[in-house]
Amino acid sequence: MVNSALERESLIAAAQTGDQVAISHLLAVCQADARRYARRHCHASDVDDAVQESLLIISRKVTGLKAAAAFSSWLYTVIKRECRRLERMMFKHEPLEDDLAEQQLVSRSDDALRIDLAHALESLPAHYLEVVLLRDFEELTIAEIADRLAEPPGAIKSRLHRARELVREYLLSSSA
Repeated sequence: MVNSALERESLIAAAQTGDQVAISHLLAVCQADARRYARRHCHASDVDDAVQESLLIISRKVTGLKAAAAFSSWLYTVIKRECRRLERMMFKHEPLEDDLAEQQLVSRSDDALRIDLAHALESLPAHYLEVVLLRDFEELTIAEIADRLAEPPGAIKSRLHRARELVREYLLSSSA
């Protein structure tokens, strides 16, 4: 096992050169991290498949990694992407591409978009609507909203993100 960050970094560097022994050892060392990441991002039934596919991708593409220091974040990204791919396969649907969604919204008239936005805002639960109005209409900062509502900034950010996602979903479904 690799005991220190320095040893791990030198193992990654050796793997980047195409050294098959180093690649095999690196995959063994990072398997626990890969499994932990997959448990966070995949359905329980997909964890093993995501880890296996991700490690296969890592083994094939590690030679293209530019910096050894980027390995952990790259591993995390590969696993997260693989979990999403497995989820799409499970539900047999592709997520709507951002470009396509933007094109759907841009093609509508301003009046139609305003009406749909008003309906989308009206459809939000009160706690979501409140943060959207404070942030986007009153232009308060997250900290100011958190102070006003006596809640942690992280909770406000999360609520704002979810509210915007709901508005987006509403707008996209009304344009379909």
